[in-house]
Amino acid sequence: MEEPRETFSTSEGHGGEIVVETHVVESTESASHVHLACSRQHCAFPLDGDALCVWSTQDPSHQPLILRGHHRPVTAVAFGNAHPLLLCSASRDRVMMWNLGECREKMLDGQPPRGTVLHTLLGEVLCLRLSPDDRVAAVCAGERILMLDTELKQVCGLSGFSGFETSVWLWDGCSHLGPGASCRQREARVPRPGVLPFPLAQGVQFSQSRRALVELGRHRGPVTAAEFCPWQTHVIISASADRSFKVWDRRKGSLIHSSSVLTASSLLSLVLDPGSQQLVAGSADGQLWVFSLAEGHHYRCVTRVDLRKQRDTFSTRKLSSCPEDSRLPPTKEEVEETLPVLSLAPCECELNASCLWIGSSAGLFIFNLANFELEAVLHFKEFGSLSIQVAGSCAMMSRPCGRKAFCLLSALFGKKIALLEVDLAALLRSQPRPGMGARLSVLPSSGVLPTSPLYFGPIEETSAKLAPQKRSAARAIVKDQPLVFHSKVASSGYTAAPRVTMFSPKTNVQNDGKRPSKCKNSYRCKDYPLESPLPSKLSRQLAVSHDQAAVHCVQYSAGDGQRLACGLANHLSLVFSADLTGTPAVFSGHSGAVSTVCWSHDGRWLLSASQDGTLRVWSARRQELALCLGKDMFPRPVRSAQFYYLDAFILLSSGPEFQLLKCHISTGKDDVRRYKQKSRCTPVLKLPTTEAVEVTSLSAVNEFYSYLVLAAGRNRTLEVFDLNAGRSAALLAGVHSRPIHQICQNKGSSFATQHPQAYHLFATTATGDGVKLWDMRTLRCERRFEGHPNRCHPCGIAWSPCGRYVACGAEDRHAYLYETSSSTFSRRLAGHSDTVMAVAFSPSAVQARSWTLHRRPHHYREGVV
Repeated sequence: MEEPRETFSTSEGHGGEIVVETHVVESTESASHVHLACSRQHCAFPLDGDALCVWSTQDPSHQPLILRGHHRPVTAVAFGNAHPLLLCSASRDRVMMWNLGECREKMLDGQPPRGTVLHTLLGEVLCLRLSPDDRVAAVCAGERILMLDTELKQVCGLSGFSGFETSVWLWDGCSHLGPGASCRQREARVPRPGVLPFPLAQGVQFSQSRRALVELGRHRGPVTAAEFCPWQTHVIISASADRSFKVWDRRKGSLIHSSSVLTASSLLSLVLDPGSQQLVAGSADGQLWVFSLAEGHHYRCVTRVDLRKQRDTFSTRKLSSCPEDSRLPPTKEEVEETLPVLSLAPCECELNASCLWIGSSAGLFIFNLANFELEAVLHFKEFGSLSIQVAGSCAMMSRPCGRKAFCLLSALFGKKIALLEVDLAALLRSQPRPGMGARLSVLPSSGVLPTSPLYFGPIEETSAKLAPQKRSAARAIVKDQPLVFHSKVASSGYTAAPRVTMFSPKTNVQNDGKRPSKCKNSYRCKDYPLESPLPSKLSRQLAVSHDQAAVHCVQYSAGDGQRLACGLANHLSLVFSADLTGTPAVFSGHSGAVSTVCWSHDGRWLLSASQDGTLRVWSARRQELALCLGKDMFPRPVRSAQFYYLDAFILLSSGPEFQLLKCHISTGKDDVRRYKQKSRCTPVLKLPTTEAVEVTSLSAVNEFYSYLVLAAGRNRTLEVFDLNAGRSAALLAGVHSRPIHQICQNKGSSFATQHPQAYHLFATTATGDGVKLWDMRTLRCERRFEGHPNRCHPCGIAWSPCGRYVACGAEDRHAYLYETSSSTFSRRLAGHSDTVMAVAFSPSAVQARSWTLHRRPHHYREGVV
């Protein structure tokens, strides 16, 4: 046995020591398809076929522990979860249990370690698992799932024993298997020594206790993996080569759930995450399936991930993060390889998310269960000195501190077995982290620079002192001047004192010192409840249009939430009251479909952009046009437009650039030329995207002062601009698999208070690629929502005022509500008859309300608690 200790790092030299090969051994028989075992203190694997070798992961200098007792090749190994540490092994001839503490003591005393035979002649066992309390062992023998009692009672050694029982009975009497378990009583005839159906080895113990053998059921193919549920210990889940998984109740001996056929290849591995209560299944063709086991979710599928595509995306991101001069030249097209998911294990690392180890034939991967993306990739071929370049089987384990991990590998082509020690911190440091050095913040940390396009100029200190004098002088001038343009006019008596009293103020009103309330409607004075429940039922429905015009956008008024605006494909914009009563206000004037509507922060103005190439600002009260910007200002149609910087600017995108306009909006007319409006607009800044591609979506905060603007490009990029500096601050490539059609920031509400750090969150969505939740400070995707079908139409998204939920439309005629702390949807609102195109939350509702808008026949629907 060879035990070299070598250190390897990546070719770029990032992170120092990343992989250390602590042990390596070459067996006489291959263990390429054996379920290996790895715990926090030890790892175990078959050696020379029928023997077991146990290595210490805490102290590599410890002498390996060799356990002998099988007479057929060992096919599965599993560690226990309690103290003392147990090791279970299986072969065609028997299933054995080993107490590692007692075995090591016997080895130090010069005696052969002894194991206990739990059962014999069960056939080929592909997987073993012990319950959390180690009292039950799940044995996957062929198509069957068997439950064995592991408690050791009345144990006697077979060496030199005479007069033992001629038969051993297996009873249904174990309390922790459940009183209702439907077990089958079996009899195993054991003749006198010398004529046993299986040979006995020295040091083998045989239990004469009454053991319960429960057969839960069968799959249609060999059972390849099984796991006990950590939060429901009576539940066990099995996966099979029949490409499905089943959920069992081992106490009742009944089937709880059976999945459909998931993929074209066999399922090879399972793992359960207690934090998110999710099940992850891996297949031989490199597919990962994530299911929700939470109460009421009915084992719904959360997402499906192609490991090879994720690896390629990760490699592209890594290549783009390297300097251009250090990039390798393109090589010839390689043969497309599959990445079978050989094993799955929890990964305890420094990331603030639940992560998994994925063991494959080509390397190891760290998979984030929140955003369903790879956080780190370790290819065996990048470490040329490793003994195993292609793995046939593997087992992983992470230390609780999250700094070290161990991986036990068996070669696919060969008979070598190696133990790798991985430095997690160094591995994560060596991976690309786009935007980690940007340190962006939605909330301003400094004042506006004098060179910034947002700078209004210096504020004169004497202006406040001179203001009263200017007003008095203005009054004197106006008082002595006539109100007509002629120099001499006949007196009409308007300069004389009034002859009758038109108005006399009340002077006998008693004031109690209390400030009168300006809010006449109690609906507007109440704060938005942060712990409000989700919308659950449909309360109101209203027809929007009777023709076949689609509705493109919808938005609540930001200040009070009492009005709702929507843009239609029939060139109209409509404004409804929040309670959907009365006749809506109609704003007409566009000659193309209205693509964007946006309210000003004070609720006085409504902005609309159309495919006719014009941008219009309307007076919400008078329902008249206040400003119209035509095609002469925009080379291409306006895709996105909004008020910005507390209504000080208008921000819009046209073609490959976005523009910042300083506007003065007024409904007044010129005294001489009545056709000319007094509103004026001045371009302040034009910024093109870094790669000069069309801007598909634009977003900025108007509820408070913020310098950052988010822009999405046609080439699937996301760019962050700092308008205080007037330049691009960060660029993310490959954000979605398709171009982003909407960016939605958590802007909060004047009726709800959030933590300041919550305003750094924003969401992006693309057709066919779900919704991603991002953090502005790190520019990392923190979570991903994929439970809603969206393959063709650009369905919209919206943040709730409390910042806890994200709503989105879907093509299955439902609106989906996601909680930001969960990857699966929390509520699905029904009632529509076509695709839900846009959603919006009321910013001021006392109860949580969700408004959804569906395409045809165009009804608004309101969901309330």
